[in-house]
Amino acid sequence: MINRASWRFSGHVASRFVVPALLIVLTALFAWWEPLRWGLVLTVPLLAIAVWDFFQKKHTLRRNYPLLARVRWIMEDLRPYARAYVIEGDLEGRPFNHDERALVYARSKGELDSHPFGTELDVYSDEYEWLAHSIVPNEAAASDWRVDVGGPQCARPYSASLLNISAMSFGSLSANAILALNKGAAAGGFYHDTGEGGISRYHREHGGDLVWEIGSGYFGCRDGEGRFDPARFADAAQDDQVKMIEIKLSQGAKPGHGGVLPAAKVSEEIAAARGILPHKDCISPAAHSTFSTPVGLLEWAAQLRDLSGGKPIGIKLCVGKPHEVFAVMKAMRETGIRLDYIVVDGAEGGTGAAPVEMSNRIGMPLREGLILLRNALVGCELRDDIRLSAAGKVHSGAGMAMKFALGADWCNAGRAFMFALGCVQSMRCHDDTCPTGVATQDATRQRGLVVMDKSERVARFHRHTLHALREMVVAMGLENPWQIEPCDLSERQNSARSDAIDHIYNFLEPGELLAEPEGTQYARDWRLARADSFVKAL
Repeated sequence: MINRASWRFSGHVASRFVVPALLIVLTALFAWWEPLRWGLVLTVPLLAIAVWDFFQKKHTLRRNYPLLARVRWIMEDLRPYARAYVIEGDLEGRPFNHDERALVYARSKGELDSHPFGTELDVYSDEYEWLAHSIVPNEAAASDWRVDVGGPQCARPYSASLLNISAMSFGSLSANAILALNKGAAAGGFYHDTGEGGISRYHREHGGDLVWEIGSGYFGCRDGEGRFDPARFADAAQDDQVKMIEIKLSQGAKPGHGGVLPAAKVSEEIAAARGILPHKDCISPAAHSTFSTPVGLLEWAAQLRDLSGGKPIGIKLCVGKPHEVFAVMKAMRETGIRLDYIVVDGAEGGTGAAPVEMSNRIGMPLREGLILLRNALVGCELRDDIRLSAAGKVHSGAGMAMKFALGADWCNAGRAFMFALGCVQSMRCHDDTCPTGVATQDATRQRGLVVMDKSERVARFHRHTLHALREMVVAMGLENPWQIEPCDLSERQNSARSDAIDHIYNFLEPGELLAEPEGTQYARDWRLARADSFVKAL
């Protein structure tokens, strides 16, 4: 009678060593038979690898399955490409599906961006949403719009495009990527947000408009101890290429989280842009050291406005605790100091790398965050002075129109512009092996990104996306995108019910938070908010 346990054990052992055994046999055969001796060039190195795997002690699978276990690593490396190009459907990819990426590629290359045979979306699924068109489209609508950013306390307002490049630092992106983005921005008349990594020489080379983002590390305007340096800030901020200043409070990918750029990645160029020592760990604290209260934030913003020569000052945040947003509103009301703009970054945003828990479970999605900021500004009668921008998976004219319906004055995009540069969503942003040279400091990989060609794609994507936005405005019978209202945007709640957004979310009337806060959905958070602290009021 066969002992099944012994049979399974024998079979398991045989399967583990079948590849090394085959290599030994082939090596012996090739060594013995002279016409096949050239085969030793292949079998000897493979046999050496198998022997090494068998005796090494670091990896269990390689020790148990010499050489064969390496196939698993190869498949893991190929997995993103196999999934994207072979396995997944046109609407299945994440964070951006194939159709979304294809739209950006087509528009950046100037190729046909039409879709045949009707929508592939399930219009009865609870993910479907749509904009209301008009029986009388307005073909006389303007062909281009810009938004003036800068309230009554701003001496040098800026006229911004309705679509701009979101914050992406040099260091996260390659030198060639920064060059191509800025050259495209200069050609297309839109701005390029520097990200918190400072203003590098690559940002300056082509002269495109810059929004200088300042994070908790104060890169480009810090002293030797990592504190904010007013003199260094003023020197850089008064440069004509810098059009606005953006205080980064948090970002969608990892709100409330600092960061460390390891010493090995801090090159001479990155160190120069950030104002730090090369080849030393570069630390971004989780919180700012220049302020700790809402009033302190506004006083610092006022100082930045003065030091920059009167340029617009704004904040960027992914919304977390609503009472903290209302605390800033109360501080603006009490001090009289006004921000010029606010960028709302959705939790779905993110261009580099972040801890999985942060990306997946921290931060408010863009829709809810944008509505909250819109309601906070309108409810506190601050909306006329302060502009509102939306960032988070923006990639199309329709997506932009939906953000305008929720209260945005303009949009920023990060990953869409990365696609315009050639990004293939390989999910290698974090390990310096980006195959398209976009998110890497590897010079051999950057070589593939030709600045002249990709800058034209950046400008072309911007132009065609704004044209698509205009087509949406025309179809809706409106004069401009700011006329798109919440009632013009509808979504499904289930297969049998749909409604306009203003019947699903509450949109406040002007001054409602000041007059009747208890009658709003924000009553609790309004009571908890205080101008002198981000801590909840007792």
